Amino acid sequence: MNRFIVLLAVAFGLSGVLAIGHATTAASKPEEAARATAELWLPLVDNGKYAESWEKLAPSFKDEVPKAKWIATIKEIRNPLGKLTSRKLKSAEYSKDLPGAPEGEYVVLKYDTVFEKKPVAEETITTVLSQDLTWYVTGYSVK
Repeated sequence: MNRFIVLLAVAFGLSGVLAIGHATTAASKPEEAARATAELWLPLVDNGKYAESWEKLAPSFKDEVPKAKWIATIKEIRNPLGKLTSRKLKSAEYSKDLPGAPEGEYVVLKYDTVFEKKPVAEETITTVLSQDLTWYVTGYSVK
């Protein structure tokens, strides 16, 4: 399995999520609220704060993915890319039905991203709406 997809597959298989703590109201557009959540979480990864990003995980996710495994996986994905140069939102798609994911409300965000060592990349961040109407990051990949 492609290591860039592993995080997403692991996250969906667990029902746990990366918590970044961006609350939203039911009246907010899902795409806007999910984007705000993703854009609060991304700087943790961009700045190599991998342990801190793990600290934002929901307890159920942390029970399944130990901190050391999380850090090793995210380092494998991000370190070879070098520093972030630019990131531009390409799309944000709301869905209630994602293949392989439990029933729920999701927004999949895709960014055209430029890294120091990979000038053409696409980041995908999957977010999910929890029962308390909070959006959480639940998947991350880079192609």
